Amino acid sequence: MRAERIGQERRPEAAAAVRRARPSVLKGQGPTVAVVALGGMLGAALRYGAALLWPTAPTAFPWTTLVVNVVGCAVIGAFLVQITEGRTPHPLLRPFFGTGVLGGFTTFSTYAVDVQRLVGHGQPGRGVAYLAATLLAALTAVWTASVLTRRLRAVWQARVQARVESRAESRTAAPGAVSPAPRADSGERSAEDRGAE
Repeated sequence: MRAERIGQERRPEAAAAVRRARPSVLKGQGPTVAVVALGGMLGAALRYGAALLWPTAPTAFPWTTLVVNVVGCAVIGAFLVQITEGRTPHPLLRPFFGTGVLGGFTTFSTYAVDVQRLVGHGQPGRGVAYLAATLLAALTAVWTASVLTRRLRAVWQARVQARVESRAESRTAAPGAVSPAPRADSGERSAEDRGAE
């Protein structure tokens, strides 16, 4: 049996059939590659803009890179909660924004170069502090943003559910029935208050 398989694998027509059956690598991935590239250009342009607005001297602490990375990590924490726990997004949103924009915006390669530059300029303490501060701040930003996003989603979903239930109750009320008294904080007047006027 093994000899038959080996003989089939050596036949050129069998190999050609396998090649024809296999789709091109970029054929199905073309749109994804395109949106990642577009998002990457936008993210890199934003990062470059931040570096122009807040330049860092060669021996100074690289605050711009630190802030860019922390902000990017916070945004990705919130973004991933939204797209994984909310409605199903367009299939190209995550590659465009998560991989492209935020991947181009955050810059862990520059982070490594900044550490190397600080150490090379005789500031190993500042380099190690920057190394640790970026790592801790980035992880804290992702965690904090995801927790806050989950809490905000829960509050928003509770409000939406309350509105839906309120509308359903008002539709099922018998015609001519007096609506229940409004809550004191709602600013609405009850049917009795309107009738007394």
